Amino acid sequence: MKPRFSFAISFLLVTAAFGQKNISNPADWRTPAEISDYRTTPRYEETMAYVRRAAAAAPKQVKIETFGKTGEGRDLYVVAVSKDGVFDPAALHQAERPIVLIQNAIHAGEMDGKDSCLALLRDMVITKSKAALLDRAVVLMIPIYNADGHERFGQYNRINQNGPEQMGWRTQAQNLNLNRDYLKADAPETRAFLKLWNKWLPDFFVDDHVTDGADYQYDVTYTLDTGLDVDPALAGWQHDVLAPYLEQSVTAAGHKIAPYINLVEETDPAKGITNSQDMPRFSTGYMILQNRPGMLVELHMLKDYKTRVTGNYEILRALLEAINRDAGKLVAMNRAADAATIAAGKQFAPGTAFPLQLTPSGTETFHFLGYKYTRSLSEISGAIRIEYSHEPWEQDVPRQSGLKPVLTIAPPRAYIVPAQWTQVIDVLEAHGLRLERTAAPWSAEVETYRCTPAWQAKPFEGRIPLAASAESGAREKSMCKAVQEKLSFPVGSVVVPLDQRAAKVAIHFLEPDGPDSAVSWGFFNSIFEQKEYAEGYVLEKLAREMMTKDPKVKQEFEAKVASDPRFAASPDARLNFFYQHSPWWDQYKDRYPVGRLKSLEGVPLAQVKRE
Repeated sequence: MKPRFSFAISFLLVTAAFGQKNISNPADWRTPAEISDYRTTPRYEETMAYVRRAAAAAPKQVKIETFGKTGEGRDLYVVAVSKDGVFDPAALHQAERPIVLIQNAIHAGEMDGKDSCLALLRDMVITKSKAALLDRAVVLMIPIYNADGHERFGQYNRINQNGPEQMGWRTQAQNLNLNRDYLKADAPETRAFLKLWNKWLPDFFVDDHVTDGADYQYDVTYTLDTGLDVDPALAGWQHDVLAPYLEQSVTAAGHKIAPYINLVEETDPAKGITNSQDMPRFSTGYMILQNRPGMLVELHMLKDYKTRVTGNYEILRALLEAINRDAGKLVAMNRAADAATIAAGKQFAPGTAFPLQLTPSGTETFHFLGYKYTRSLSEISGAIRIEYSHEPWEQDVPRQSGLKPVLTIAPPRAYIVPAQWTQVIDVLEAHGLRLERTAAPWSAEVETYRCTPAWQAKPFEGRIPLAASAESGAREKSMCKAVQEKLSFPVGSVVVPLDQRAAKVAIHFLEPDGPDSAVSWGFFNSIFEQKEYAEGYVLEKLAREMMTKDPKVKQEFEAKVASDPRFAASPDARLNFFYQHSPWWDQYKDRYPVGRLKSLEGVPLAQVKRE
């Protein structure tokens, strides 16, 4: 009797946590996490076994598809959930039924979203307690995005995190962080995701995570992008409608929720909370370029696993309620945002200020629910350390708000990429952009850039990016100067017209000053390399001749020696100065090979590469 009594109590607790009613044979449908009382999370095969059981029990409502493979050869799965068995993206778009994509385990040590989605799947199609979440919406769930990282299972993978007992690893098999890869698309998982995205073209995207960072009372935090780089209607709906509903509904379910917390100073919460641009390397930053709202969910790392999983469940439940309520409005706003992007790309408008880099524009007061803390000098690190208590503490603190542009450009009518830059073209194709090819060689005076970049000292995400393109990505000063020069483009060069709905993807990837541009990530590093050199004795003779014949060169050289100590101390730099000012200097060096076209007139275009 005792085991039965214990089981009954466990079941009642699980039922209460997820608000289930009238469950038929519920024990059969407890998730693996629930069965373990949230001590453990299931492995890859066990996770998919549960999903397959649900699909077998509700075949008209659940469809499992593979959308690619990982580097180690594992299948990547997406689970489509529909009330009536309609799984055709075109039919769903025509019926104005919003498609919601929920991505889990991109950082595979952060398992909360996966286990909450298993419970949500059950409650939508098996117990039916949440069947109403499918009234208008169709839900796509990626149970495990970083499947290779997920199977690097261990108990020491997340030093900051309180449970489960074992979990996966942050990065995939090539040690790439998939949540830095959305625009550069180096990883096979990212390429697979982009195919999935372009097939379904969802109306809303969710990325489930667990925090690092400070300790505080909230167990659920989230981010919605509402800055000036977001379509105004979508920004307004998220700020004025969605966010208030999420906070009210999740709070009513017994959780503490707040916008994502990132401290200005990690050892002093009273200094306030930061705000920053959501860059395209991140999942939700990429959604901005796709004209789609995205929500980052971050459960607090130090809360117990049950609290985190149920909190993740509740914010997904609340989100789907809001989307079902505003289904037609959401679809209409997305379509209007796409139409506006297409219309803006039909002609070059020199007065346009498209924001590439943004920075906080102001501050507001935020009532912060934290824990009391002390600060002291650490004899170990030699720096100030923070130690949190478990005693609640609350205080009004400043929170950075709003975003203002610090670098803008006027987008061209189209870009043209020389055919030899195959890596860059491959990425453009992966993003599903409409590309056209030149049918003949073509030379013309076009706008491009000459750049003077500096590189980071060590690799970041498998590349040697520019110095301001690592984790922060922030750059408030342009590294490039616009120039008008004659460029030559061989047959088969790629033209990227901007009268297409994903034009912002092309702009951010092909404008050098974009935080995640091809230049920023090192795709064009070779153009900045000096490939021909002169012997010292040759340059000694040339330098004397040049200073005799051209007083301006002599004056500029002497001024640089006087004002630049590093230059003055380098014999090679001093001699190279004259090489750079001579006719022998490589005129292609530092010149960006991609052209900005103000019109397509005269460009010998062939057939369209991709629609």
